[in-house]
Amino acid sequence: MRIPAHSVCTAIRDDIVAGVHERGSRLTEELLARRYGVSRVPVREALRTLEAEGFVVTRRHAGACVAEPTEQEAADLLEMRTLLEPLGASRAAQRRTEAHLKVLRGLVRLGQERARRGNSEDLRSLGGWFHETLAQASGSPALTSMLTQLRHKIAWMYTVEPPVDPMACWTEHGAIVDAVARGDGERARALTALHTERATSAHRLRSGSAVERRERVRNSQHPVNMPSLRH
Repeated sequence: MRIPAHSVCTAIRDDIVAGVHERGSRLTEELLARRYGVSRVPVREALRTLEAEGFVVTRRHAGACVAEPTEQEAADLLEMRTLLEPLGASRAAQRRTEAHLKVLRGLVRLGQERARRGNSEDLRSLGGWFHETLAQASGSPALTSMLTQLRHKIAWMYTVEPPVDPMACWTEHGAIVDAVARGDGERARALTALHTERATSAHRLRSGSAVERRERVRNSQHPVNMPSLRH
């Protein structure tokens, strides 16, 4: 059975974000193929996709390597998100479906429940699902793809401090959904802009020390068995 290149791409990207593949390190097709249990063909295709996304660079005499973004490049990502997420919310107010609204409202209810319990790990995942669903509700595959790539890169370059008041954060999410449900694009845009600006202040650049990188590799739970990869 041929493993799809996009599955291999997801696995490599996840490991880059987790720090398993260190910044600046070489990514040889042979070693990657062995790690993920596939042939070199899907690995080669995955590396081309990751290079287009900015996670991988090709260097003379070295081949494919994990990119080493600068602090300015990292800061640019946060600025791009503050521009694109409000646009997505505005579009969602005009293009969302009832299915989108059902999922968004369900996530808000779960988020508020977990916030009351103080479960920060669940809140992190729920927040990611919320913003991913909001982007999908924009009805723009290109915009959704860009926001997805931004989230991956921001997670790679930054750690995020949990909100001091998680209930307030999920109240903001609920207000955004209400605006989207009413078809009020301007209010959805304004609320999302404010929410994104507040969230930006909680981001801290990863130090990327050698000790921390080794610890992330040691603790990595990313599978090398392809059947368990996300498709």
